[in-house]
Amino acid sequence: MSELNVKFHAKQLEIFTSKARFKVVAAGRRGGKTFLSMWTLILKGLESTDKDVLYVAPTLGMAKSIMWGTIKDAAHSVTLAISESELSITLVNGIKIHLKGADKPDSLRGVGYRYIVLDEYATMKPATWEMILRPTLADVKGDALFIGTPEGKNHFHNIWQDAHDTDDWEAFQFNSTDNPLIDSEEIEHAKQTMSTQNFRQEFEASFQTFSGGIFEEDWVKVGEEPAQGSYVVAVDPAGFESVGRGATGSKLKLDETAIAVVKITGDEWYVRDIYHGRWNIKETASRILQAAMDVHATTVGIEKGSLKNAIMPYLEDEMRSKGRWINITSVTHGGKKKTERITWALQGRLEHGKITIREADWNYEFVSQLMDFPSPQTHDDLIDSLAFIDQVSVADFAQSIELDDYEYLDEHSGY
Repeated sequence: MSELNVKFHAKQLEIFTSKARFKVVAAGRRGGKTFLSMWTLILKGLESTDKDVLYVAPTLGMAKSIMWGTIKDAAHSVTLAISESELSITLVNGIKIHLKGADKPDSLRGVGYRYIVLDEYATMKPATWEMILRPTLADVKGDALFIGTPEGKNHFHNIWQDAHDTDDWEAFQFNSTDNPLIDSEEIEHAKQTMSTQNFRQEFEASFQTFSGGIFEEDWVKVGEEPAQGSYVVAVDPAGFESVGRGATGSKLKLDETAIAVVKITGDEWYVRDIYHGRWNIKETASRILQAAMDVHATTVGIEKGSLKNAIMPYLEDEMRSKGRWINITSVTHGGKKKTERITWALQGRLEHGKITIREADWNYEFVSQLMDFPSPQTHDDLIDSLAFIDQVSVADFAQSIELDDYEYLDEHSGY
């Protein structure tokens, strides 16, 4: 048998070498999913001693255009025969690789397989797997690879989620940047020219739906800093432990501390920066003070609770060591659910152009969180810190007019 020269990139190799029987892979465009599918079929076919392997695309036409020419070339040195009419390759060990379409369900029935690849599973009917293909693996306990680019949170998302917690299943996610053959400048160009929704789905393999409807992407206005106004800072703190890595070696995505730095001019906000990250408690305190010092902020609001209580001694030490004291106030949920509080603080202001942001690296993450909100599967740290500005600006106003007998109408919200 001829030697095959197969070179997987790191993410492809991680998926291929996984011992899971069923693998569900959410992959970005040009991330290398066709290459992974092709070589998996060839290698699993060569390993098989009894049953054929099967590639299924949403339609027979797609199977032919996506895979047929590519797999014929790759398997040439281990091919015994090719059937153009049946779209099948007979390998040197007598096992066949079949290409079929989910739009022809009758062609999928009644035959047992050792291995099945379901490509672009998000656009197939769930019954293709559940009612037709799953039984074909039963007699030999065959394996399957589900792979594709997300199409919102449909049945592909459901099976990907279930794979995290089901024995013999494993879920993977790799985006286009995991493919070292793609020019990073090409990815950056796509990010700048595509909508946030399309980029995250197509290149980052994100299952987000952007269906919350609370915020719209075209409400986000980028502009220059106004000449007048005063700066305030709001902080949405997260935990302080270091970020670990999951079983696959990928970085865990935990809540981040977010520090919003905003210039208030009348009823308009200019968002200069939203610093965000996962820092230890001393660094968090240092970053808060530095953010305030950089813009000579008059007031810093920190979400009330145990995390603020933990930060304060370190923040006081930082202020003492730098000889710079700033007014620290508590901001709260005010008895409101987070969705209501963030919506109330930001929706109207964004829609009516009252919030302008500085063009910066954090813009992309900020817009993504706006579009996802209020999905429980995604983070909202940046927009939460910005929503707290609503309370900080009131506290700053009360301090600036120096009313010693000023009383809040509501002790929680500060209004």
